[in-house]
Amino acid sequence: MAMRRRLLLAVTGWLATALVATAAGVTVLNVLGGSLTGAGGHALTPEEVRAELIAAATRPPLPSSAASPEPSAPAKVLSTGGGTVVAVCQDGLVRLRSWSPAQGYSVDDVEPGPARQTEVEFESDRSELKVEVRCGADGLPVHTVES
Repeated sequence: MAMRRRLLLAVTGWLATALVATAAGVTVLNVLGGSLTGAGGHALTPEEVRAELIAAATRPPLPSSAASPEPSAPAKVLSTGGGTVVAVCQDGLVRLRSWSPAQGYSVDDVEPGPARQTEVEFESDRSELKVEVRCGADGLPVHTVES
């Protein structure tokens, strides 16, 4: 009797989950349907897809100010044993855009800037690395690592 009850509960749970997933899928497709089909509401043919891709490729690019808040400041990836830092220099100040610890490390402290010098500390069970970043003479980020 208990075995039948468990089987009945499992089947009922599976059916309920399938029903909810189906309803959610239909709802998402109804919401996104316009972006998945052509202007006429039909699925695009391979020729229409090619035409859309060609049209998108020949459009002029967005102005750099719309694509990035800092158009003249190239980012630089700085790799260390404790992790990776992405930094950018602008007007003599450095700003950390992102930082990611290496496997086995975590982020202990971050001073992202903008400032004359920024830093991030990566630590593991065995070591702590402090990455200091500043703008070099060429206007690009440079870093030093202290253990």
